[in-house]
Amino acid sequence: MSASDQELSATVDDSAAVARRPLHLRRIDLQGFARDDGLFEIEAALLDTKAIDYPILSGTRRAGEPVHRMRIRLVFDRRFAVHGLQALTEASPYPGACEQIAPDYSVLVGCNLFDGFRRVVTERFGGTAGCAHLTELLFALPTAALQTLATLVREDEGEAQPYQLDRCHALALDGAVVRSYYPRWYRVAAKD
Repeated sequence: MSASDQELSATVDDSAAVARRPLHLRRIDLQGFARDDGLFEIEAALLDTKAIDYPILSGTRRAGEPVHRMRIRLVFDRRFAVHGLQALTEASPYPGACEQIAPDYSVLVGCNLFDGFRRVVTERFGGTAGCAHLTELLFALPTAALQTLATLVREDEGEAQPYQLDRCHALALDGAVVRSYYPRWYRVAAKD
């Protein structure tokens, strides 16, 4: 067990001493790429497996066999506009039904990952209008795209405030991290 796993166990509660057995594993993998045409891609994958045989009405899934395996390929530009989106369902509990909705996700082409993307995804594919697993995977794409481009741009370049500032507690404009690392953007907290 790694030091961070031990720390997590200690902070969650003292139940780490209780014997446990694995039942379910979800892996989400996101990889960002620069393309030769100047665009960028994210390949996203979601994989659910069970540690034991899993009897469901459509047939037993053996331990380690995928219950869900979904993939999304997103193409976007430096302004985070979506140029292409392909969704694919490779394994699901209900073969012949689940994968039918995947092509519908291409309607997201033209959206911007940071201009209401998650709201649009929810409106168009929430509930029975989409696949819960593909929709969940889409929610991870904006920050993965940001991290993909962050690889290529220094945080302190340009005149614009770095995107990540004031988007989480650690990077609040009136916080110690911004004061230390981004002094140009630091703002004294307003008094009540």
